[in-house]
Amino acid sequence: MPGYAVAIVLFAALLHALWNALLKNSGDKRLTTVMLTGAAALMAAVILPFLPAPARDSWRFLAGSSCAEISYFVLLAAAYRSGDMSHAYPIMRGTAPLIVASVSAPLIGEALSSGEWLGIALICGGVLALALQGGGLAHHRTATVLAFANAIAIATYTLIDGLGVRRSHAPMAYTLWIYLITGGLTLAWTLLTRPNEFLAYSRGRLSVGVAAAAGMMSSYGLALWAMTVAPVALVAALRETSIVFATVVSAVLLKEKLTPRRLLATSLIVAGAVSLRLA
Repeated sequence: MPGYAVAIVLFAALLHALWNALLKNSGDKRLTTVMLTGAAALMAAVILPFLPAPARDSWRFLAGSSCAEISYFVLLAAAYRSGDMSHAYPIMRGTAPLIVASVSAPLIGEALSSGEWLGIALICGGVLALALQGGGLAHHRTATVLAFANAIAIATYTLIDGLGVRRSHAPMAYTLWIYLITGGLTLAWTLLTRPNEFLAYSRGRLSVGVAAAAGMMSSYGLALWAMTVAPVALVAALRETSIVFATVVSAVLLKEKLTPRRLLATSLIVAGAVSLRLA
């Protein structure tokens, strides 16, 4: 994987960790998700008129990706209602790159070397190790099932977007259209079903939502650009190093305690990132 692509994806991972830190202590996870995606949709609507449109061949991928991402948001909210975020999140993020890597060769013709597989395995192993804290899988059965289902949704939109962004010839516009479609639909549905509750919830949190939305769009946009110059599976796995940055942010800014398990998991993820660079 080219060094400049590794650097870009690591920066995207840092942005991912920062916007998650902004929302770590949010209340209603579903309304927070809608606020975030809605803000992203509004920003996309403002910027898109100044960008070239994605190539026509990429629009079918945008449609498929939007369906998968809406499924992702529904499953995300359900998983967080059924169990702890600290349990569900690592399962989603650690399993999805393994799914992408497993199907990359037959579906998109990107076979991986043994060194690349080692790097992916180390990163995903480190991420999944975090899910074993706090009682393990058996104590969170419903959340575990929903998290694995969401990993499939994440892998699905990752593969679709990896192919779509390459055909778009306009990675930034392609990214913004994703957020305009998914965020716009999610916001419209919430305003129809829970308008007063959503508006009241968002009123005091709007500035945080806008900042987090900007970080979210930038993070995913950089990852999609990297997929135009590197294999999709490698970018998907390397992006999960965001948990390393989240660990640092939690320790330095939020004063959270670093357990031996978390340090070991973080070490595995770092070793995986190094392996991908050297592969």
